[in-house]
Amino acid sequence: MRRKFQVHILGSSAATPTSLRHTTSQVLAYNNKYFLLDCGEGTQMQMRRLKLPMMKIDHIFISHLHGDHYLGLPGLLFSLHLLGRKKDLHVYAPAGMQQIIEVQFTLSQLVPMYKVTFHELTAGGQQIYEDRYLTVETMEMEHRIQAFGFLIKEKEMNRNLRKESILKYKIPREQMAAIKDGADLLRSGGKTIPNHEITEAPPPPRSYAFCSDTSYTEKFLNQIKGADLLYHEATFLHDKAAIAAEKTHSTTIEAATLAQKAGVKQLLLGHYSARYNDLELFTEEARQVFPNTLLAEEGKVIKVGEE
Repeated sequence: MRRKFQVHILGSSAATPTSLRHTTSQVLAYNNKYFLLDCGEGTQMQMRRLKLPMMKIDHIFISHLHGDHYLGLPGLLFSLHLLGRKKDLHVYAPAGMQQIIEVQFTLSQLVPMYKVTFHELTAGGQQIYEDRYLTVETMEMEHRIQAFGFLIKEKEMNRNLRKESILKYKIPREQMAAIKDGADLLRSGGKTIPNHEITEAPPPPRSYAFCSDTSYTEKFLNQIKGADLLYHEATFLHDKAAIAAEKTHSTTIEAATLAQKAGVKQLLLGHYSARYNDLELFTEEARQVFPNTLLAEEGKVIKVGEE
């Protein structure tokens, strides 16, 4: 069975929240691990409403220091303290995030019960996180202040031993790990059984590209090639392309064009301007270029690698 790999949408509005949409925030769930991508206003309330485990968030990734992407972070950190958190917490963000949070702690005379470690993002294309199953690397956006995206990639899994092969050849337990890594089965008398006859290839690794605020750019195109799911901001419909360029944001058609050129499997649009109420206009427009397009909407859960 494949490991859980899914994105929970907490907020999708650009700049300001609306009566129906919170500002940008997503939870990435992988197996029993939870990662927070941006932390707009009301993030902790959305996590409670959607029954997501706040205390299991150990790594928070902030794309840039515009308020609609981080203003929920101070409140979340205060709540974690009040809830008795003891585990270390890691925050990955551009320069200035640590200063903002430490001012909040200092002025409120709060010493958190847990340790917050800040990791300053300085350039795109760098790996900033790794565990047994995943890596996270940065992508540099094209925005009016320094901004980053995050590429979350699943590591390739070991080959799977066929149950019938284990019984047929009475495979010794001490050889199983090596066989899963690709080794042949060693038999008495020097005979070997080729690996492909006793194992099955694992499913291909999956990836999720989170592209925060950016005007149209192809400078991270190679990084996201073939991604299973691409989240890309589409602040405006394409008739506002001039405004989008002026404000260093993207349109539906621009996001869809990048998805098409990158050969991704699925496109997820978000960061909609508050001027829009009918979000179906976004998918209608983007699907003219990239048919497999979805909307990031509050409460929606998207499985990475499953259409």
